[in-house]
Amino acid sequence: MAHARRKFFDLHVANKSQLAEQALHSIGGLYEVERQARDMGDEDRWRIRQEKAAPIIKTLHDWMLAQRDLVPNGSATAKALDYSLKRWVALTRYLDDGAVPIDNNQVENQIRPWALGRSNWLFAGSLRSGKRAAAIMSLIQSARMNGHDPYSYLKDVLMRLPTQRAIEVNDLLPHRWAPM
Repeated sequence: MAHARRKFFDLHVANKSQLAEQALHSIGGLYEVERQARDMGDEDRWRIRQEKAAPIIKTLHDWMLAQRDLVPNGSATAKALDYSLKRWVALTRYLDDGAVPIDNNQVENQIRPWALGRSNWLFAGSLRSGKRAAAIMSLIQSARMNGHDPYSYLKDVLMRLPTQRAIEVNDLLPHRWAPM
């Protein structure tokens, strides 16, 4: 939903579009439902989405379809509407499962540092260097995801690795690691 919202946000900033403002208001209502359901279990979140978000989604969809018929093809407004309408099934999938988030912002924020550096890593020097960089980046991110400070994790693992018995190397993986 965040990407669809962004299209209308950009349209509103550029043109002070009232149509974009209406879309932003409706999408804001969906995020308000998510704020209310944040600390709930999956089943309760699903229920509140069905009760509160589903009617907003239905109204928003009907409104977008009606507006799309009124705006000229190729306009910025048409592009914003088309973006959402073409992805409607994916945008509303979260309504059917309380465990599915309204957007993927959390994941995108996690991978942003890697995505930004991707073009730099094209020039790692060799395929072997690129593979090594990928392995280190995977370890760093895995350490973060397991609640470890990446620097402390890598420092400890690199100090212990030369004397670690081969059969116990798995104990140094981020999900099993315990600092000494």
